[in-house]
Amino acid sequence: MKTRDKILLSSLELFNERGERNITTNHISAYLAISPGNLYYHFRNKSDIIYEIYLEYEKLVDYYLQIPDDRPLTLEDLTFYLESVFDGLWSYRFFHRELEFLLDSDQRLREDYRRFTSRCLAAINRIFDGLAEGGVIQPQSEDLRSAMSLNVWLVITNWLAFLKTAHGSELSNDLSLGQLKQGIYQVLTLEIPYLTPEFYEPVMALREKYRPQLPVMIDEKTEG
Repeated sequence: MKTRDKILLSSLELFNERGERNITTNHISAYLAISPGNLYYHFRNKSDIIYEIYLEYEKLVDYYLQIPDDRPLTLEDLTFYLESVFDGLWSYRFFHRELEFLLDSDQRLREDYRRFTSRCLAAINRIFDGLAEGGVIQPQSEDLRSAMSLNVWLVITNWLAFLKTAHGSELSNDLSLGQLKQGIYQVLTLEIPYLTPEFYEPVMALREKYRPQLPVMIDEKTEG
């Protein structure tokens, strides 16, 4: 593997495990047992490393959200989209964990992420259209489909932040892929009102596989 690729992979691993703001280029070079000068030969600074990692994440999600144009979509397609997108979230979890800070820190990233969001919303919209064509959900007006697409996007991109903030003391240090994928339960919940009778039970059964098992939040005022 080329040194440049090693730097990207090791940086991603360190950012995911320890948090991007806790890792410097010196940490990365020490982790790889290379000189800082060798790292700077490939990347000018940490922002460039983050940006290159983000571009790889963007390519991955764009690949996952490709929509077949020769057939309607099935429940299996829906499962694939959800599983794949949450796998991507897990592999690049540092990015969504610190999204606002990272976007504020790099104009390139901010502009690219805006375009990326637009593409993802358009893809989700087409997925809903394909699911309606396949009889999984009822056909919707353009306005409703766009609103549903935005709601799904908000749940997906903010689920990690929810786990970190609402249940931070219990989950922040040992979050698992399985816990992250419990966000699929929330996405499928959004679609319940629009399911066709034929697919109601299959989707509900699929949804149950991802039911969140989160720490119970106790209202202190009700104790005692």
